Amino acid sequence: MKPSRSFNSLINKPENEPTDRLSLLKLIQLADSALPIGGAAHSFGLETLIAENLITAESLPQFLRDYLEETGVLEAIFCRAAYRGWSTDWAMLNRQLSARKPARESRDASLTLGRRFLQLFQTLEHCEIPAGDAHLAPAFGYAGRILGLAENLITEVYLQQSTIALVSASQRLMPIGQQRASRLIWDLKPAIVEAAEASASTAPEAAAAFTPLAELASMRHVSLETRLFIS
Repeated sequence: MKPSRSFNSLINKPENEPTDRLSLLKLIQLADSALPIGGAAHSFGLETLIAENLITAESLPQFLRDYLEETGVLEAIFCRAAYRGWSTDWAMLNRQLSARKPARESRDASLTLGRRFLQLFQTLEHCEIPAGDAHLAPAFGYAGRILGLAENLITEVYLQQSTIALVSASQRLMPIGQQRASRLIWDLKPAIVEAAEASASTAPEAAAAFTPLAELASMRHVSLETRLFIS
């Protein structure tokens, strides 16, 4: 059996530890589900899929893995692009992501959250932000660049907070308790890392995702008789 690391080895980091602790604390706040940008009001089509019995509590883990492999990788590509300095052509970057979100509800939700995220980040960090439309994924990548944290870390944290948001929405739509939700998020961490790694070498113009079920569900969301979420 592999020996566990001692407590002292976990807290006594090397002197050349590259992660700035203050910036890391700021990142934790930005990734918190309680961030006041309205994320809790969106399900990105998940509400429709659950209402139509296309997703159950039992099938949710596989749905989220598929989400990470497709939409997760797509958004991670744009998160990385913003981190790498695409702010010089910010409008084009966000138009490219809009073109890859055919469902209007999900597209508008992403733009709304991205705009609110950057406005809040500007207020908190007292920094300049790019003008124009902003999807949430590139907005998060841009903030990570400003904070000076590692690109892989920013991408993985973005994917984790996106996954947590979907699990949280699922808890309000089906019988999933707190412990089960925590276990689900915990077990998805390897898939989060894999999605982040898969996004590292793809340029935004070559990015693609195939998620017809989720996109069509998002388009049908407006026709639900009872809706808990905006999208």
